[in-house]
Amino acid sequence: MLGHDVDGELLFILQLAIETHGLTRRLAWLGSQLCDYNAPLLAEQFSARMSAERFVLAWRDAVKLLRANPRLRFDLVDLQKMPEMIGAQRNPFLDLRDFDFPILDHPSGAYVANLGRDWETFYAAKRSSATRKKERKQLRQLAELGDVRFVDVNDRDEIARTLDTLFGQKSRAFARMGVDDLFERPGRRDFFRAIASDPALREIVHVSRLDVGATIAATNVGLKFRGCYYLILSSYDDGDVSRFGPGRAHLHELLRYAIDNGLQKFDFTVGDEPYKRDWSDTELRLYDHVAAVTLRGSLATAMTTAFRRTKRAIKQSPALWRAFSKARAVAGTLSQR
Repeated sequence: MLGHDVDGELLFILQLAIETHGLTRRLAWLGSQLCDYNAPLLAEQFSARMSAERFVLAWRDAVKLLRANPRLRFDLVDLQKMPEMIGAQRNPFLDLRDFDFPILDHPSGAYVANLGRDWETFYAAKRSSATRKKERKQLRQLAELGDVRFVDVNDRDEIARTLDTLFGQKSRAFARMGVDDLFERPGRRDFFRAIASDPALREIVHVSRLDVGATIAATNVGLKFRGCYYLILSSYDDGDVSRFGPGRAHLHELLRYAIDNGLQKFDFTVGDEPYKRDWSDTELRLYDHVAAVTLRGSLATAMTTAFRRTKRAIKQSPALWRAFSKARAVAGTLSQR
């Protein structure tokens, strides 16, 4: 959907989709499940030209316009993982709460590290001397298994091979954790292959890996945009090399790569994994807007809201989150037998 002012100037774009979940239809961000951050596209002059009150009126009109089309009717609005800021502008959807629209804290946060100009200085500031000593030892142990090489992957065939390895590594990790496999749905692997191999995106999409001898020990797909490196997908081999932290060694090289290429920030994206907190100095809070527009949607909204609030409460308690993660992993292991 396009939002124009009275002079016909484009102020915002809402990239929305209708998703079916069981018996309910939800208005969601297009590609929401593949995106860590979801938000409208705003013109540079948006904040100066549109107040919170005007955006609320525009949003109400947008919902009515969509529901007036029988093909686009939905039972609830479910806009997830919205950041507070879109570039330098405040996300207008967060102002909905001032007009009695429900805005929830998303269960997970996101984490960003400010990098500085030198890897060794940054590394020393983030890791204790004892930890650095341990990690140097693990790197030597990796080297005993084969030459350790950080590889920027640019060749089309090598990109395909690296991504296939990443998909396999991630799928096994999802199974160990007892969570749904991100790559099981049709088209998802093809999506990542397409963006990673598109010459037009070569300056934005970064594919890399850590090789230990003939083993692809760790893999990564990231984005470089406006002075920031975004860690989109990463994984590591679960064989013999896993004993010596190949994923950690690869992350060190990615941070070094970002610093050496003049990037100011490293965005670990959504997820409350402890290692992200260790490296980061900024937490990004994310928000959901969940609201029913039909009676059928009311029940789904109540269940969705209760589930996400419970999930956030668990994630905010380290002890509860560890217990939940262990229980989920056990359940996943049992389901594979």
